[in-house]
Amino acid sequence: MLDFIISFLSQPAVLLGVVAFIGLVAQKDKDWTDVTKGTAKTVIGFLIFQVGASTLTTVLQSFNVLFKSAFNLHGLIASPEAATAAAQNKYGFVVALILILGFVMNIVFARITPFKNIFFTGQHSLYFACVLGLILKFNGLSDFWAIILGGVLLGFCASALPSLCQPFMRKITGNDNQAIGHYNMIGYALSGAIGLLFKKHKDQTTENIHFPKYLSIFKDFLIGLAIVMLILFYVTVLAAGPVATGKLSGNVHWLVYPFIQAMTFTAGMGVLMYGVGMFLEEITNAFVAISSKFIPGSRPALDVPTVFPFAPTAVLLGFVSSYTAGLLAIGIMILFHSPTIIIPAAHICFFSGGTAAIFGNATGGWRGAIAGSFVVGLLLAFLPLILVPVFQSMGIASSTFPNIDYNVIGSLLNSVLNLFH
Repeated sequence: MLDFIISFLSQPAVLLGVVAFIGLVAQKDKDWTDVTKGTAKTVIGFLIFQVGASTLTTVLQSFNVLFKSAFNLHGLIASPEAATAAAQNKYGFVVALILILGFVMNIVFARITPFKNIFFTGQHSLYFACVLGLILKFNGLSDFWAIILGGVLLGFCASALPSLCQPFMRKITGNDNQAIGHYNMIGYALSGAIGLLFKKHKDQTTENIHFPKYLSIFKDFLIGLAIVMLILFYVTVLAAGPVATGKLSGNVHWLVYPFIQAMTFTAGMGVLMYGVGMFLEEITNAFVAISSKFIPGSRPALDVPTVFPFAPTAVLLGFVSSYTAGLLAIGIMILFHSPTIIIPAAHICFFSGGTAAIFGNATGGWRGAIAGSFVVGLLLAFLPLILVPVFQSMGIASSTFPNIDYNVIGSLLNSVLNLFH
């Protein structure tokens, strides 16, 4: 039963399908045909979205391996997937119950507080449950108190942190129907605030940049994305050489491999954008009924690619800017002899840096997009250094959690608990 509940809460497609079903049934003007179609479109659309997101992540994880080999970098790749697997292996029971209690407390907090956000990005809730569980166990709490405190904190963060971003979300989407649900929300709000420094240029957005004729091809987002990914992959593959590339390319020639990867990445983005368009309208319409009947004023907090269609060029610009910041951070860490080097994960920079750019773009145009995503890229690189000793002492040695919210909230929690030692 525990495995079933964990699997259910970690699968946002199923969760959103249930929410859509309840919301559509609650609308008296919907017959069973409408309910069935709306529920199915929500689930299918989200699964299409996940296929696209998974494709992007897989391609960028291969890029991470090649980049590390190409430039002989030694350090931790800041990727939560590996760290979560290790944490679940060591503290699976605690993590599981923090996740379950966190979901329940999210609903409670949304009902009784002004923070009316229901968090639907299940995998990020799981990552955060791991971070909280590791820190609480590191500070000597029993399983019971780790679960209680961790679940309450997770539920509160799920309700409250999206509210930091909501003023900017209203600018991005033009309404108040959706919140962002991705634990870099402190970073996204910061990026939006940084954009305000350039507010007199807010009309010069990433989406209306005037390209010279020889660069006009970049007006098409997918073609521009393909060109950028081709350049990044070929530079990295040529630096890595045929042997290192061959370990990933299999039967594909090592010079053909980067072309296929770049095009696969672009195709994945096209699939993702289609899935977003399919499920987003259905879930927001269904949520209107749930909000009015059960949790007045509430809104769904959804994963970051749901805002990509509002400023797709900003996503590309933010990826490049945040990844550049991560590479600069490596140089700074080496210069100051940091005991741990954090190597930026390309897939984290793409999703988090790209989203940060959308927020900066909403308030400061393309200047805000570049500045905001660059700062977020620096935070993704430097903030994990604070908690790396804690995670390493708990047996999480080969990776770490990069997200800004994990590290800000986790560091504060660790500091408070240290006061009681």
